[in-house]
Amino acid sequence: MEKDFFTIPEAAEFCSVGRTTMWRWVKSGKVKAATTPGGQHRIAKPDLQFLLSRLGAHPLPEPGEVDSTFSSRKASARILVVDDDPSIRKMLTEIFELHGFQTDVATDGFEAGVKLVQFNPDLVLLDLYMPGMDGFEVCKRIKENPHTSRIKVLVVTGYDTEENRDRIIACGADGYLTKPVEKDRLFEEIEALLTDSERWIDDC
Repeated sequence: MEKDFFTIPEAAEFCSVGRTTMWRWVKSGKVKAATTPGGQHRIAKPDLQFLLSRLGAHPLPEPGEVDSTFSSRKASARILVVDDDPSIRKMLTEIFELHGFQTDVATDGFEAGVKLVQFNPDLVLLDLYMPGMDGFEVCKRIKENPHTSRIKVLVVTGYDTEENRDRIIACGADGYLTKPVEKDRLFEEIEALLTDSERWIDDC
């Protein structure tokens, strides 16, 4: 069914800006938004279309079209999925490729080291506990190497503890999510990490 209204995260996704930026635009009146009885903001499709035109971004997809939100603006982005679970690798690869990302996979930390050179990813989606070299060591090596330190590291783990969180952040991880993670939340985090700077508009 065609959507008539969009949440702030959805609108931010289409406009290739962070949720904080979209929220500021709504609060300042630069973007029109309605408020639901529950206090949630919703942006009507015509208003979002107008905003996209002001930003020079791609228009909203028509009903039945493949979701090109990410593919339209980050088609060249490369994501390396590092996880020892084949079902996780397969699922994430299919989702990312559907949205236009270039993807590759590694089953453990040692293979990840090879793929970092061969594939040259923009972002590594990293599991913490794998056979051989674990995610902590992988992240540390990525961030300590001047040739790979620019690569964003997003950790997605089923072992969420304060110790693990603090330890991986100390290793240089740029983001941290826990399994199972909703697709929308995953893409929000990826967008935030891949967006180098937020675009501003002055005369919406």
